[in-house]
Amino acid sequence: MDVRGRRIPNWLTYSGLITALVVRTGLAGWTGLKGGLLGLLLAGGIFYLFFLLGGMGGGDVKLVAAVGAWAGTAQIGSILIVSAIAGGILAVGYMVVFRQMRQTLLNTVELVRHHMTSGLQPHPVINVQQSNTLRLPYGLAVAMGTLFCVGNVFLWR
Repeated sequence: MDVRGRRIPNWLTYSGLITALVVRTGLAGWTGLKGGLLGLLLAGGIFYLFFLLGGMGGGDVKLVAAVGAWAGTAQIGSILIVSAIAGGILAVGYMVVFRQMRQTLLNTVELVRHHMTSGLQPHPVINVQQSNTLRLPYGLAVAMGTLFCVGNVFLWR
């Protein structure tokens, strides 16, 4: 849905989040609930900062918070790192396919300059709210990173 329509529906993220907390509580009691809540806050909090800077959509924040609730604190670091790598590969692919290498590099330099001079203020032009900005469906990167980590858990058992 994120690739096709650039939206991650609330029914998916909220139901995943609630189900994660219920399942973790049922399987591990208060310890499971605590781990799920901490994973939710850690993953969701990191992505919420990117949302405040205008670099991430709200659906991405809710999706990674739900993934964090499932993974808990033990695995969320791995999932976020692998998702970032998948997002980087996806971004390079998008730049090549849409022939936006030069513009993306110029935008990156401008974003660094902006944040060095203006702090943690969203850029007025280069952000996910602008319709002409090439936007990456980061939900796909989160899904790829999560599936990779889940696959590794079962593969190395």
